Amino acid sequence: MPLYEHVFLARQDASTQQVEELTTQMTGIVEQAGGKVTKTENWGVRSLTYRMSKNRKAHFVLLNIDAPSAAIAEIERQERISEDVIRYLSVRVEEHALVGKPEHGYAVGQVYPGTGAATVLAEDVVVRAGAIIYAGTEIGAETVIGHHTLLRSFVTVGSRSQLGHNLTVERASRIGSQVRCSPGSHLTSSCVLADRVFLGAGVRTVNDREMIWRDPGRVPVLEPPRFGPGARVGSGSVILAAVTIGSDALVGAGSVVTRDIPAGSVAYGVPARVRQAAASGTRL
Repeated sequence: MPLYEHVFLARQDASTQQVEELTTQMTGIVEQAGGKVTKTENWGVRSLTYRMSKNRKAHFVLLNIDAPSAAIAEIERQERISEDVIRYLSVRVEEHALVGKPEHGYAVGQVYPGTGAATVLAEDVVVRAGAIIYAGTEIGAETVIGHHTLLRSFVTVGSRSQLGHNLTVERASRIGSQVRCSPGSHLTSSCVLADRVFLGAGVRTVNDREMIWRDPGRVPVLEPPRFGPGARVGSGSVILAAVTIGSDALVGAGSVVTRDIPAGSVAYGVPARVRQAAASGTRL
């Protein structure tokens, strides 16, 4: 039977018993349809990024479900008419992933307190086994998230993009439509990838010139790289802080990019230097 991740948010003034009764009700629907709930996690009461149905906080509950689609449809129908449920999200997965959990922890210069936020997955999104998608993420239609890929809080991804396996995308990065990010790459926080960008395997970005970590006397200034529409970066390349890869530019494999690459040009080397204008069909 299909596998689903289902998260529902119950109103903040609901009692623990009421939340447990809701969870039991949803579990019963699954079992009546011949399925089973393989895992239940109550994440407790979390703050919301913005008010939902007059609530500033909500109870978060995750269900891993192995059941026919009719069971999910009935759960969602019951939640729509429930006065206690203020939001829900169901995602079909190949094997169970983690979708919509509030993130808690320290990042450079900022603490993420585990505040809840709406997580949006459009139609026909595919989330492969082992992926982790934290709260506040938005993913466009027909996009594929690869095995064991990590999307941290408030990442946005456009439609018809493909993020390969074992990929890490740090907080608040913005990825456009029809983007290909190959396996094993790491995008530091707040990177911007415009539409049709292609990143080869193992591409790394840097957004911190000084590598400040938990220094109370200094405030880190992050300067993420930017990739223009149609930019292509070969496998194993490193893109340093504040660099812009121009539209339709081509960066050869294994390059270390320390300066901006103009639109439509070809650059490669350590450090990367502009060699020529990019012709149609230029190979990496």
